[in-house]
Amino acid sequence: MSLQDSLNSFFRILPEVSRPARKPSLSERLLWTGVILIIYFIMGQVPLYGIPRQTQGGIGALEFLRIVMASKRGTLIELGIGPIVTAGIVWELLVGSKLINLDLTTPEGRKTFAGLQKLTAFLFAAIEALAYIWGGVYGALTQQQQILVFIQLFIASTFIILMNDMLEKGWGIGSAVSLFIAAGVAQQIFWELFSPIGPLADGLYYGFFPSLVVALASGNSTLIMYAISRPAGYPDLVGFLGMIAMLLVLTYMESMKILIPVSSTRFGGVKTRIPLKFLYVSVMPVILVGALYANIAMFTQVLWPRVNPGNQNPWLNIIAKYNYTEYGPVPLPGSLVYYISPPGSLASALHDPVHLVVYALLYIGLAVLFGVAWILTSGMDPETQAEQLVEAQLQIPGFRKSEKVIASMLRRYIWGLTILSSIIIGVIAVLSDLLRVMGGGTGILLLVGIIIQYYSILASERALEMYPSLARLIGE
Repeated sequence: MSLQDSLNSFFRILPEVSRPARKPSLSERLLWTGVILIIYFIMGQVPLYGIPRQTQGGIGALEFLRIVMASKRGTLIELGIGPIVTAGIVWELLVGSKLINLDLTTPEGRKTFAGLQKLTAFLFAAIEALAYIWGGVYGALTQQQQILVFIQLFIASTFIILMNDMLEKGWGIGSAVSLFIAAGVAQQIFWELFSPIGPLADGLYYGFFPSLVVALASGNSTLIMYAISRPAGYPDLVGFLGMIAMLLVLTYMESMKILIPVSSTRFGGVKTRIPLKFLYVSVMPVILVGALYANIAMFTQVLWPRVNPGNQNPWLNIIAKYNYTEYGPVPLPGSLVYYISPPGSLASALHDPVHLVVYALLYIGLAVLFGVAWILTSGMDPETQAEQLVEAQLQIPGFRKSEKVIASMLRRYIWGLTILSSIIIGVIAVLSDLLRVMGGGTGILLLVGIIIQYYSILASERALEMYPSLARLIGE
């Protein structure tokens, strides 16, 4: 028995959701997707039992990364999709860099890859839960409380992994990773627009619209200026307009395509064109970079009070230096963690331009790296795409019907689009975070990409239900 067969046998003992006996209808899949989303929202309202109440609402300096992790502080979704995404990063880098030779073009290879990801996700769920507990995120806990919190976090993460498994096995639509991120961003935008909390220190409310109404009704020029641009970083008119502009620009860019002419030998040489998205990598680089940053921030924040209290070790200070305040740990200049956190505002960037330059270069560079890794491991590389075209009996007019010839043709477009779209996605994320766009620049980027992705899936599923012959033609 080969190692791959042994692994596949071992994966059978992992908790999993079986595939449906028949393909559910679109309405059934929408129902299951809605049920999973409701369960996620409920879990986000259930506080962890056994932790001191005052530790449930703390906000750290890198709280913005929680949007990528679809997590909520002090609740059952404390870890969010972190274990799933982190496991994906590990295996995409290992397989994409050829450190582990796994053929993802075969069903067996894809099955092994999925099994390794799931196993690693369970391991990371346990590791991250222990890091939160031993790092003192919830304060001083007794041994009994630590065990209780660990069990809650691990079981909740297991539910999230299984919900993701359920969607990807065909019970629902899309994946839990995309669904939960989009739901979290939409929830944050709604809160920033309409939150009635206040009045705050500047005399306005947290939500933009309540603040705007109060400022205009008062006639106070200072309050009106605060509603336009709030020094404290609360939602304001600049962030609102930035959000609208981002939505329009990203929606337009997501619709841009490059058309590759092909002809079908199956249907007598009928010519058509295959679209390649301009943003070929979609939002995956942002998700992966955000997950990497979140893990670095999480592990350093929880371990630093133990391994480098008071920032005494000059070597460890290269990785992280923190000032532990009542609002949470704040990264100090000169450390890696400081440079992977956004400047926060245009004024902060102008005050420390080196921070902005290093942050932008790191973010964009990692976005390109993860974009390439994602293309290699998701079957979107030229070779895999060429193989699929040959199997569908398609060829590029004027060229021989050869997989290598088609791959060579596609290579001219796909790698250029991969690198260019990764850079564009990285630049947009950096600029929008700098301008404090509502929902966060990264959040808006993810929300637009995920909504368009779901729209495409729903349109495709609807077309297949309306035209059964089309479904039979493509083998659905």
